[in-house]
Amino acid sequence: MTVIAFNGSPHKDRVVARGISIMKGELEKEGISVDVVHVGDKNIHGCVDCKKCKTQGYCVVGGDPVNECFEKLKSADGVILGSPVYYGGVAGTFKSFLDRLFFPGPDMRYKVGATVVSLRRTGGLAVFHQLNNYFNLSQMIITPGVYWDVIHGNTPEELTQDEEGLQIMEIQGRNMAWLLKTLAAGKGIITLPPPVERKRTNFIH
Repeated sequence: MTVIAFNGSPHKDRVVARGISIMKGELEKEGISVDVVHVGDKNIHGCVDCKKCKTQGYCVVGGDPVNECFEKLKSADGVILGSPVYYGGVAGTFKSFLDRLFFPGPDMRYKVGATVVSLRRTGGLAVFHQLNNYFNLSQMIITPGVYWDVIHGNTPEELTQDEEGLQIMEIQGRNMAWLLKTLAAGKGIITLPPPVERKRTNFIH
């Protein structure tokens, strides 16, 4: 089994990376490989809503790692999304990346998702919910935890003082491993619900 973790922070080795690393360690203890991809320092254009990806199967806006990561997403059993809090929201570059990554609609149904949110003081819950929207709207299964997946600190050194946050990451990693193995064990025994054609209603008459 494979999990792909996207680090949406501009910094490759700071607090978000540390949170992902803790989860990665717990997953690897259970024999699950984790591929960490740093995208937060890339120049990534936002979605232009051209909808060409719906017919072509990839994003026509090139020059960045979105399509390469799209292929990784298809083959992964689980996904970790990690972002710092900027102005109470997901880091801008990462938001652009995720919009274009998830919008083409790879079949992510019943794969496992988990999040890592880092911040100095406040805004973590808003980002936590934003990241989980990508999972929920893709019909993914969100890893259960004992608290919101938020860690505090401007630096990895400060993060060491957030003992509860560090433990949350450990528990999240273990729970994700358990969930992945549980789903794998059920394949072939319990049939997944069939996909249905979406009904889309606009509330304008």
